[in-house]
Amino acid sequence: MTDLTIELREVSHAYRTAAGKLPVLDNLSIKVPKNSFCAVVGPSGCGKSTLTRLVSGLMIPDEGQVWLSNHQVTSPRPTVGMAFQNPVLLEWRTILQNVLLPMEIVKTKMTKDEQMARARHLLDLVGLTGFEDKRPSELSGGMRQRASLCRSLIHRPEVLILDEPFGALDAFTREDLWCTMHDLRAEEPFTCLLITHDLRESVFLADQVIVLSGRPAHAQHILNVDIPAPRTLDDLYTPKAVEMLATLRHEIQVAQGRSVAEPAAKPAAHARGPIPGAMG
Repeated sequence: MTDLTIELREVSHAYRTAAGKLPVLDNLSIKVPKNSFCAVVGPSGCGKSTLTRLVSGLMIPDEGQVWLSNHQVTSPRPTVGMAFQNPVLLEWRTILQNVLLPMEIVKTKMTKDEQMARARHLLDLVGLTGFEDKRPSELSGGMRQRASLCRSLIHRPEVLILDEPFGALDAFTREDLWCTMHDLRAEEPFTCLLITHDLRESVFLADQVIVLSGRPAHAQHILNVDIPAPRTLDDLYTPKAVEMLATLRHEIQVAQGRSVAEPAAKPAAHARGPIPGAMG
């Protein structure tokens, strides 16, 4: 049996509103093997952020079960790391102190010296050596997001949840951070759940991409990304990648309820022009 880190078993959930229940997830089942990278895409409002809250234990599903590393999630999990679109770094703390913040909250067997060494090592991996004593306002947006990633990994979480962490960055910085994520995984493998609207991002980073249907959402389509590591940005222009992006684009259109008779046509092998990317 595959060693799973994340498993959702027939999960359904609805929000209570003044007008009654608002179903968000419907019989959603997901399996994410240990040390794999899973991206989740889908129409706006389909329940992607709800999914992150359920996996982290911030919410409990109305029906079904959420499991992390063979333990059912019934309360917030301190061993889950999270990074968001806004890095939310504390201005009165240095970058190094921001990275170390989770160690003040999560129980750990690491000594103070080991914590400091790990924080500096992570900062070095993402190219922030020499910026340890800077304040967040002294760094660019991409550099702040790199520090945020280090903070989310400092306590060696069993699961890293990324909720559109690169969405507010310019295209070049975003792609640079995609490559940084691959470097981090190569150095310290971890299990990751990425929420994104960018189809190129999902294909470049993930081992599998789950397309959620319209609300109430279920797993409409699962795409296994068979691009071998190490990946480079040029891999996004190969016929295989372009075909996968076209498949995802079609599945999103289906999830949005558009009338699409046939899947998007397979592009020519020599095509290197504009390719399907971020969803509108």
